[in-house]
Amino acid sequence: MSAEQTLSGPLSPAPAAGTPMLEVNGLTKHFPVMGGFPFKRQVGAVQAVDGVSFNVSAGESLGLVGESGCGKSTTGRLLTRLLEPTGGSVKYLGQDITHASRKELAPIRSEIQMIFQDPYSSLNPRHTVGTIITNPMEINGINPPGGRAARAKELLEIVGLNPEHYNRFPHEFSGGQRQRIGVARALALNPKLIVADEPVSALDVSIQAQVVNLLQGLQREMGIAFVFIAHDLSIVRHFSQRVAVMYLGKIVEIADRDSLYERPRHPYTHALLSAAPDADPDNVTLERIRLTGDVPSPLNPPSGCRFRTRCWKAQEKCATEEPPLIQLGGSGSGHLTACHFPEDADAAARRAGEGVPAPRPTQD
Repeated sequence: MSAEQTLSGPLSPAPAAGTPMLEVNGLTKHFPVMGGFPFKRQVGAVQAVDGVSFNVSAGESLGLVGESGCGKSTTGRLLTRLLEPTGGSVKYLGQDITHASRKELAPIRSEIQMIFQDPYSSLNPRHTVGTIITNPMEINGINPPGGRAARAKELLEIVGLNPEHYNRFPHEFSGGQRQRIGVARALALNPKLIVADEPVSALDVSIQAQVVNLLQGLQREMGIAFVFIAHDLSIVRHFSQRVAVMYLGKIVEIADRDSLYERPRHPYTHALLSAAPDADPDNVTLERIRLTGDVPSPLNPPSGCRFRTRCWKAQEKCATEEPPLIQLGGSGSGHLTACHFPEDADAAARRAGEGVPAPRPTQD
C-alpha cells in the first residue's frame, strides 16, 4: 500500500476546503521567572509567545518559520493544549478550546494531533511500535474494523514501513523510520489537523525529502490541515500554501507562499530569505544580509518593534510604537506585515526577477 492510499474504515467527515478550522487570536504564553531569598517570588517573565494571531483553513498548510528561540514550538504546544496559554484564544471549528477542561477536550484530542521534532525522544523506548500506535486508539475507546492491531499494521504500511515491524522496539529503527512511526501514531485517530514541530530537522537530507513527500501525500488524500513548524525555508516553501514569520514571540509577516518569497515586506523576512542557500549557485538573486547584534532576550524584549535593534531601517518611531500586523498597499490580498518602514514590494519583485542585489544593512 502506498503513502497516498487512504485508511480503511469509517472516517468522520472532513470540513470542506476553505472552512475556517483554527482561529488564533492574541495568543500569549509568558513563563514566570522566580527569584528572591528566602521567599521565592516572581521577578519577571519570559515572553515566549506574545500576541500571535492567524487562521488555518481546512486542508491548508501554514508554515511557521523563524530563528531558534522565536516561539515556534511553544506556539505549536499551545495550539494542541500541551501548554496552558497565558492569554488570547484558540478556536477549533468555531469552538473556543483555550481554557477547555480535560473532559471538554476529550472529543477534540483525536482531531488535533502533533508530530514532535525529535524522533529519538518522542517514542517510549519500553513500548513496541504496535503499542505506541494502538495506545491512542485504546485511550479514546476507538475500535476500528478488524481490530486495533490490524489498523496499526495498515498505518505502518501507509507510512512506508513493513507491517512486520509491529512487534519491534524504537531502538531498532533509524531516525527516519522513527519519524515515520511518529507520523503513523499521529494518523491513528484520523485527525483533521496536525501540528508538525520541525518534523524533519533531525533527519538526513535524503530522508527529509521522503518524510515531507509522505506528509504531502497524506494531506492530498485525507484533506488534513497542517501547521508546519520549521526553520528551513526551502522545505517550508515546498510544503506550505501560506507562511507566517516569527521573531521574538511575535508574527512579523504572514502571506501566501509566492507573495512572501517573491515580495518580502518585512526587513527580517528579507534577511531570512537572503540567508537561505539556493541549489543553483548561478541563481543568486539576493545579496546576503548580515544582521548585526544578538537576538534580544525574551525576558526583556526591546520596546516598540522587537526587531529594531538589528534592523538597518530602524528609526525613532520604531522604538516608541509597536507596528501593527496589517495589510499594506500593494502587498496583495492577505499579505500582512508588522513594520513602520516596510520593504518596497515592487522593488523586491524586480530584484528577485532580475537578480539585482538587495541593499546591505548599515554596520553599527
